[in-house]
Amino acid sequence: MSKAGKHAIVTGGSSGIGSAIVERLEEAGTKVAILDLNKPGAGSGAAFFECDVTDEPTVIAAVAEAAAHLGGLDRAFLNAGVGASGALVDLSGEEWDRVHAVDLRGVFLTLREAAKVMLAAGGRGSMVVTASVCGFLTDRRMSHYNSAKAGAISLAKVAAAELGCSGIRVNVVAPGVTETPMSAVTDTMLVGYRDAVTHRTPLGAFGDPRHVADAAVTLSDLEWVTGQVLAADGGLSLFSPIDLEDFLPEAAGTAKWLAGSGVGDA
Repeated sequence: MSKAGKHAIVTGGSSGIGSAIVERLEEAGTKVAILDLNKPGAGSGAAFFECDVTDEPTVIAAVAEAAAHLGGLDRAFLNAGVGASGALVDLSGEEWDRVHAVDLRGVFLTLREAAKVMLAAGGRGSMVVTASVCGFLTDRRMSHYNSAKAGAISLAKVAAAELGCSGIRVNVVAPGVTETPMSAVTDTMLVGYRDAVTHRTPLGAFGDPRHVADAAVTLSDLEWVTGQVLAADGGLSLFSPIDLEDFLPEAAGTAKWLAGSGVGDA
């Protein structure tokens, strides 16, 4: 039985991995509030608070309102994120800022506010940041995304060091390629992507959001673990098959890479 706390917020909890985390928490008897721009689908029993994680006043208000509604806060899952790709020399400052605003600034703002609520209640609690294996891999055309996720990992470790004395644990779950709306866009754009990722993943499949949610909630439960990164990726990060360069039609190395990978073999 999970010890996933009594009161939890999940940013980006209306879809994908966030929705699976919400479901897992509710199964464990946790009262949950979703902070998201979009409402969850029918069937979720979680409270919903509209929240743009990039907007500081909105985050301050949403976290406070969610904690008040729940009657406390002892778990926070900082999961909201956006995906993106683009060659470094072609990236605009606006696109760089857009990705970092959600994937790094958004984590900072919600982590800070959740920590304040936990500290005001006397400390103790657990936070899990959803980062990505991209935070410690090197993938061409993903400089803004990878650097934002690397920053989120570093932020979580600093937070763990600062907040540990108050009994607040901060950890990171790092998914690989997972069946979410974000990955679906990449899958349709890049020929051979799904086959190559599946081939290079030791457990032989795209990730399931429920598996990542299990890892996140379990990590939140571990009372003697803080400042750690758990890759919930089926072994994907043992390689780096998510390098977008290899799947673009104009990339000279595409045919050679795919032939060497065994993709398409009987």
